[in-house]
Amino acid sequence: QVQLVESGGGLVQAGGSLRLSCKATGILFRIADMGWYRQAPGKQRELVARITSSESTNYPDSVKGRFTISRDNAKNTVYLQMNSLKPEDTAVYYCGTRFSFPRPSEYWGQGTQVTVSS
Repeated sequence: QVQLVESGGGLVQAGGSLRLSCKATGILFRIADMGWYRQAPGKQRELVARITSSESTNYPDSVKGRFTISRDNAKNTVYLQMNSLKPEDTAVYYCGTRFSFPRPSEYWGQGTQVTVSS
């Protein structure tokens, strides 16, 4: 019954922007940590952004200053605002969640493709 559904991916030109959304159902969203991850062909899966239940955030150096993660607990939705996109950002982007209660658990969405043209 847990489901994470991403949306907002697509094709954009370098320098452009996209906003990804992830709608979560079947979890206590307000106490869950949420994150965005990406994987490109020939590359390892990597963290893009993370936001805790207390809205603390962290980003890898590759996206700092360009990407912003946020959450709307009333909508059970986490967002990823991506600005100044680069071709190197091209990947499948996945939404993930982690929480401790009733037991430690992780769930993932199906992914959404982001393609940035040069």
